[in-house]
Amino acid sequence: MPIQPAQDAASMPLGEHLRELRNRLLKAVGAILLITVVAALFYKQLIGFLIDPLPGCAPGQPDGGDDAGRCGVISLNGLLSPFTLALKVSITAGVVAASPLWLYQMWAFVAPGLHRDEKKYTLIFLGAGIPLFLTGAAVAYWTLPTTARVLISFTPDNATNLLPVDDFLDLATRMVLVFGLSFELPVLLVLLNLGGVISARRMADWWRGMFIAIAAFAALATPSTDPLSMLLLATPISLLYLAACAIAWYNDRRRQRTATTGPGGSPDIEASSIDLTQASLDATDDISVSRC
Repeated sequence: MPIQPAQDAASMPLGEHLRELRNRLLKAVGAILLITVVAALFYKQLIGFLIDPLPGCAPGQPDGGDDAGRCGVISLNGLLSPFTLALKVSITAGVVAASPLWLYQMWAFVAPGLHRDEKKYTLIFLGAGIPLFLTGAAVAYWTLPTTARVLISFTPDNATNLLPVDDFLDLATRMVLVFGLSFELPVLLVLLNLGGVISARRMADWWRGMFIAIAAFAALATPSTDPLSMLLLATPISLLYLAACAIAWYNDRRRQRTATTGPGGSPDIEASSIDLTQASLDATDDISVSRC
């Protein structure tokens, strides 16, 4: 269903809105199911890609040798665990890979009721938010090996660490969500600035508190206790915050320049002043009225 103009959408009855919502949901769910089926054909490769950061022990050395205390035995618990794991990985891949499609369906349903500026802000959010979220997810996957080694290093030398794949996937999912959502901070700040909620000067005044808050958030968000994982999360968020401040500063300068020069880029033409002072009246002339 094509996107209708704002005036047509405003006059649509409730039944039409519900039918459009149903169509949008069917398209979004259909896209997710289609990609899930395709991902199910390659579930072994996907599982291997996800568990690759785990430092698994070499065969024959699960409880001794040089790798003791620094590796774990990757395991699955239960007879149905492989099937459940394959299903979970396929559905997750379908939701992630189909995100541009179902996000577009959401935007297409909401867009007819938005003003032109609001539509522009929504497109900015979608255009910048998705790449930033994927970048955060990639950073999370990159830090998973370091996180896994640090956590496994607490294992005693005379003990064997069993690493259930389900638990690791839950940890990886939490890290991907935390890293991905944290990378959305500059988009939120820029949208607030475009909406006139906060100014670049106020954002710049927050830099001390923001850096402390980012460092504290990175320390709590990363499950490991090593400073490397914290820096890998805090450094890009801090740089993105500075980039958001720069974009907000440019937008404030542009808005101020538009306010002083007018929308057309030329100075506003002021109306000439009107002199409202009363002028003195000259002596009235005698008017003679002739009588017939």
